[in-house]
Amino acid sequence: MRERLIISASPHVRDDVSVEKVMYGVVIALVPALVGSIYFYGMRAAFLTLLAVVACLLTEAVIQRMRGVPVTIRDGSALVTGILIAFNLPPGVPWWIPVVGSIFGIAIGKQVFGGLGYNPLNPALVGRAFLLASWPVHMTTTWLPPNGGTLSGTALRGIDAISQATPLAVLRKASDLIADPSSTTHQLVQAREVLTDLGSADTIVNLFIGNVGGCIGETSVLLLLVGAAYLLYKHLIDWRVPGAYIVTVAVLAWVFGGPSGLLSGNALFHVLSGGLILGAFFMATDMVTSPVSPKGMIIFGVGCGVLTTVIRLIGGYPEGVSYSILLMNVATPLIDRHTRPKKFGEVKKSG
Repeated sequence: MRERLIISASPHVRDDVSVEKVMYGVVIALVPALVGSIYFYGMRAAFLTLLAVVACLLTEAVIQRMRGVPVTIRDGSALVTGILIAFNLPPGVPWWIPVVGSIFGIAIGKQVFGGLGYNPLNPALVGRAFLLASWPVHMTTTWLPPNGGTLSGTALRGIDAISQATPLAVLRKASDLIADPSSTTHQLVQAREVLTDLGSADTIVNLFIGNVGGCIGETSVLLLLVGAAYLLYKHLIDWRVPGAYIVTVAVLAWVFGGPSGLLSGNALFHVLSGGLILGAFFMATDMVTSPVSPKGMIIFGVGCGVLTTVIRLIGGYPEGVSYSILLMNVATPLIDRHTRPKKFGEVKKSG
């Protein structure tokens, strides 16, 4: 008896993965960091996160109603955007900051392009970039010390306010003082003392646990890695983007990031501080705004790492994760075009 050959249109490979499963999987992965943020910064962290989530859901529902398309707030994408916007805010910002950022992120970063799947930029990062450009004082000064810790994560509490900032800001201040020929001997001694303490084992442990100042959801590397492990286990993200991103930052920070010249930077400090882990695993891996091919993912991650390091070391802000990912989002179509795999049986044209 002959077997019947059935011919059908693509796609030929199917899976039971849906938008809802992916998005709610990301939500589950973000829960440990959310719980940690409440421990370190109190119920204010939960309040700001709730405001951002509600604002995202309402904005998406209203705009979709106005567009006359089905309301899709149950798919979890707006929920993820709200949590990530809150995670990228200092814990001391006014209550209206997460609301405005969420409205802008959903309306301008997502719905204006047609909704999920059509947005070229990560909506959460669009919201954060808008807030940083519009209210830089609120976004760069409203830090709160964590429960039982210091803002800088160091043991130096009273060195002329140089240590009264987030770890990356402290690094920038101390490095600038050392590089400034007009710095006094007293300032140079203090700057070197701070840099030494930033690289100490105690500070590294504080950075890993999260007992430092920073944005609501970015400080605890430990809890973020727990969520990242879940995403990798469930195959909801690919290791190539965060892997290439983190390794690039580590190498460049070690080579160029030290105050004593080449190969004197503290790579571990740069990896653990700021929003690198949050950005690498939860925002740079966005399926809509990142490349689809393995080679493209590597290029994307390396590009994010280069831009992040450049902004951190010589840019106007001590942190560069958000802008680096947004810039590479813009480059994603070009990366996809030049890393597209060949079709089976395709012959390269000559001439």
